[in-house]
Amino acid sequence: MMQRLVDNAIAVTKESVKTFTYESLNNIVRFINGVSALLLAFLPGKANILEGIHGWELRPTFRGPRFPRWMENGVSSFNHFIHELSVDSDSDGSGIDYVYGEEDSDEDICPASPSSQSSRVSRSSSIPKHERQWTGWMWIRYLFFWILFPARFLLGLPVRLCRSSYNRCTTTSPAPGSNRLLKRPSLNKVQFLKDHFVQRTTDRRRGVIEDLHLAIEIFIEAVFDVVHKAAHFVLSPSDAFRTLFRLFSSNSNRGQYTHGSVSEASVPSATLGDNDSAPTERNTSFQALNTDARTCQDVITELGYPYEAIHVITSDGYVLLLERIPRRDSRKAVYLQHGILDSSMGWVSNGVVGSPAFAAYDQGYDVFLGNFRGLVSREHVDKSISSRQYWQYSINEHGTQDIPAMIEKIHQVKTAELKLSQPDIEEETNGDQPYKLCAVCHSLGGAAILMYVVTQRIEEKPHRLSRLVLLSPAGFHGDSSFMFTVVQYSFLLLAPLLQPLVPGIYIPTRFFRMLLNKLARDFHNYPAVGGLVQTLMSYFVGGDSSNWVGVLGIPHYNMNDMPGVSFQVALHLAQMKQAKKFRMFDYGRASTNMEVYGSPEPLDLGEYYGFIDIPVDLVAGRKDKVIRPSMVKKHYKLMKDSGVDVSFNEFEYAHLDFTFSHREELLAYVMSRLLLVEPPPKQSSPKALRLRKKGQQVNS
Repeated sequence: MMQRLVDNAIAVTKESVKTFTYESLNNIVRFINGVSALLLAFLPGKANILEGIHGWELRPTFRGPRFPRWMENGVSSFNHFIHELSVDSDSDGSGIDYVYGEEDSDEDICPASPSSQSSRVSRSSSIPKHERQWTGWMWIRYLFFWILFPARFLLGLPVRLCRSSYNRCTTTSPAPGSNRLLKRPSLNKVQFLKDHFVQRTTDRRRGVIEDLHLAIEIFIEAVFDVVHKAAHFVLSPSDAFRTLFRLFSSNSNRGQYTHGSVSEASVPSATLGDNDSAPTERNTSFQALNTDARTCQDVITELGYPYEAIHVITSDGYVLLLERIPRRDSRKAVYLQHGILDSSMGWVSNGVVGSPAFAAYDQGYDVFLGNFRGLVSREHVDKSISSRQYWQYSINEHGTQDIPAMIEKIHQVKTAELKLSQPDIEEETNGDQPYKLCAVCHSLGGAAILMYVVTQRIEEKPHRLSRLVLLSPAGFHGDSSFMFTVVQYSFLLLAPLLQPLVPGIYIPTRFFRMLLNKLARDFHNYPAVGGLVQTLMSYFVGGDSSNWVGVLGIPHYNMNDMPGVSFQVALHLAQMKQAKKFRMFDYGRASTNMEVYGSPEPLDLGEYYGFIDIPVDLVAGRKDKVIRPSMVKKHYKLMKDSGVDVSFNEFEYAHLDFTFSHREELLAYVMSRLLLVEPPPKQSSPKALRLRKKGQQVNS
């Protein structure tokens, strides 16, 4: 009676403490969200900045089913079909769910990001929600376990002894046919473990606030567990010692299944598009801190597309990742190049329907996704390269090292594959190649590809390209906001002091990268805070209304790695803005410039636009405050005056809308420009022609 009374008192006290701490933390968060909403109400220009970003108005969080964010403003019949298919899949109880607009939707993986939920496939699992959270924080559990191990061991002995004594007394010899019944629990545990692995591969990211809730709950559980066992030991010491004596006198050994923290396991998987679609065992590592660290490969393969990774080494030793959605027998290819602080993830972040990479592949293109140097992981042939040495590069190296290495690798791969699949292809002669390669580049990628084409033509080397589609390309930055002007003068003034101290601009530690990854979720859960951060970030970039907070949720910003930017790249942009010219990097000394360029001043690329011998399509955003339409028009005017076949178009987009938002009209425009390039006609070899003529003569 006393034991039951104490147990009830401990249970009530534990739940009361949990409720108090939970509500206290919630009240603090509500207060912060309310203050953010109040500050947001007084900030000017928020209407334009937050246009298209819903939820910051503190609307009720309870809402019914809805279309994904990118499908709200008009959808095609195919999108309707995808959405209805997901509803049917949810209702028929199958093992594959297409999740839309719910708490565990893809929007939770990349909160407020443009990731298309119609293209995410998640598997249902038998693990309840609190179990997934517990495994995500297994390291906290182990921390408390080792701290409290002595007390837990001593106070837990009575319970363990009683349990073992009871089990030993109830153990009997198995009856015939009972082996199957005895093995069934172990099989269920194996299935449980398998479902656990599958669930972890699609686990949902938690924010900082959710982690605090969970940590506090685990701590309270651990404390009251110790109190409960201590009370049990005090109230029934005789039973405890009796059970202890029986334990030491027992000689029976039984295997017991223990559910621990699993960091790596093999999961059967298959990728659509592979030659062999049979499931294969793939080692899958699981994040212990519940962060979203998916790669471009994960996104592509999960959507059923083929994938290939090609490692490219530049002439100065940098190791680049050239990713591919292969269509090996295609005679038309497209090369996609990202901008600053971005990666190839931007070209696939909108799912099947809204991503340029998938749209190009569905149109029959062999798709290559380029990645510039500049990752925190510092991939280089010299494994011992220092941080200062690694980040010693400017936009020059992007245009004269990175892009040439990747395009040359594309040429080698395509030529070899086409010769293998189509033996009648002739060796390239007179500069012809058996495929057509177009490039679609955004922001800094546009400036780098222009530098590549111009320098290749000056050096009389082939650039292998047939057409350029440049989305808000960098290069000219004279017309910009006040904040960019302040940054420009700060960089130019402090460059001699900062460059040795800060060679690269990135988040240096895993903890703070993890914090950024989790804060992106919090910005989505607490919309006023997210709206305030979005507004302040927009102010910093001159009022551009891109979804800056949503972009922070893209998985390439994770605790393991992230794209950074070299100090010299930022300094190079500041030099361009000050000179009001699209020119190469100024090394600061006439002698160094003379050695590199053959003149005391850096090469002015705009003066050499006449060397561009392929069509160029320039696209600007009317709402783009990072690279304004007037600066894109400057590219257009110089190219037009130089006799380049160039076109210019404008859309109602901000700077990041070109890659991180689903824009059907932009995709249609880009695809229409690519389709202007006809693939080379299939030509028969001279041997095949001679055989054909001989056959015609025999028939005649």
